[in-house]
Amino acid sequence: MDEYSIFMDATSVPTDVNLSEKLDTTYKFWLEIIAFVIQKYPNGCAEWNYPGKNYGWSFRIKDKKRAIIYLLPRDKFFKVAFVFGQKATDIILSSDITNEIKTELEQARKYAEGRGIRIDIKNNSKLLDIKKLIEIKLNN
Repeated sequence: MDEYSIFMDATSVPTDVNLSEKLDTTYKFWLEIIAFVIQKYPNGCAEWNYPGKNYGWSFRIKDKKRAIIYLLPRDKFFKVAFVFGQKATDIILSSDITNEIKTELEQARKYAEGRGIRIDIKNNSKLLDIKKLIEIKLNN
């Protein structure tokens, strides 16, 4: 099941070695996404987060007020998660981001903080869209 982290032990923060082994060939994309966020927002605070035993460890980069991006480790891949407010959602829906991502965003449940989406990263096919989403998130 890929809904939960591959790192469930609350007492053991994942290391780069653990992550590299578990993500396998997608580890380089994990690093590329983190580097891109930090390049665009050098003050970003990158940290592992353990929201509870039902979810396990996840990684996030945040600014002072909000999470910019979440990276959710799975077996041989990972998910990238975002929460977008209405302004950012409108920009995404009128952008050249793939229709698959737009559809997921349109269908996402709307909460007070916005709409949340999760995107599987199993190869590099979605990296350009992920980078566009990061830029929209940072600018809105």
